[in-house]
Amino acid sequence: MSAPSVLYDAPGPKAKARNVVYTIIFAVAMVAALYWIVVQLGVKDQLRPELWTPFFTESTVWTTFLLPGLLNTLKAAALAILIALPIGALFGILRMSDHVWVRVPAATVVEFFRSIPVLLLMVFANEFYAAFTDVGREDRPLFAVVTGLVLYNASVLAEVVRAGILSLPKGQTEASMALGLRKNQTMRMILLPQAVTLMLPAIVSQVAVIVKDTALGGAVLSFSDLMRQFRIMPNEYNNNLIQTLLVIALIYIAINSLLSWLALVLEKRMSRRSRPPRGVKADHLERPGADPMAATGLRTGEGGAGG
Repeated sequence: MSAPSVLYDAPGPKAKARNVVYTIIFAVAMVAALYWIVVQLGVKDQLRPELWTPFFTESTVWTTFLLPGLLNTLKAAALAILIALPIGALFGILRMSDHVWVRVPAATVVEFFRSIPVLLLMVFANEFYAAFTDVGREDRPLFAVVTGLVLYNASVLAEVVRAGILSLPKGQTEASMALGLRKNQTMRMILLPQAVTLMLPAIVSQVAVIVKDTALGGAVLSFSDLMRQFRIMPNEYNNNLIQTLLVIALIYIAINSLLSWLALVLEKRMSRRSRPPRGVKADHLERPGADPMAATGLRTGEGGAGG
């Protein structure tokens, strides 16, 4: 019989045998599905060399379409995270205020924008800029995409920062108060730097979500990002729509795999730092919670497109 642990029971011999069977069945199903896809592509003449060779022989595929689209994707994602992070940190702190007149409006704003799909925020921002501002037609999609991403992800990051602060030992706040520090000094000098460090894996994972969500602007708002290129490129290269989508998907996979790997590295590094010294039991230490995101229902790698 397997020895119980805090989180789960280790699988016994029968469970291990079932897992092996399930793994084999799943692998066979995946191979069969892949074979069926390849066969269907062949039936539809989608495996012809002339549909794939432009990605390897035509430099204009990359210099005119894919690389400019990728740069616009990264630009929108970078602007969104640079704006959303400080706003999210501010609202995360405001949600913890002792004053009801500060805490309740901040919580209302955060929950409001967390409840709206990102795509709806982008469309609304686009219409707002068109009706009430002088933003040009060429720049409007970028402004709308960044605005939608900021409004949604700032609310998510507010909960991330708040959860990070709440996960810190209360003794740190009590000690700072005993030293005569005001609450805002304690938050700014002691708690917030530790919370941001603790939540780095979740923040990096949210960056991956932002990168993926930029594709919504390319699909709906004519934003010239990487996703938008699948509507333009096939017209120039033998209508290779499927091939273009596959290449774009591989680029997204590469970017987000790199970000996910970075989040895992940071998470492991944070967990090593939080381990107790040798000879000291973890139960005897006051330390941040193992899962600080539990306070908000968020986890590393979650927080999808909101739509």
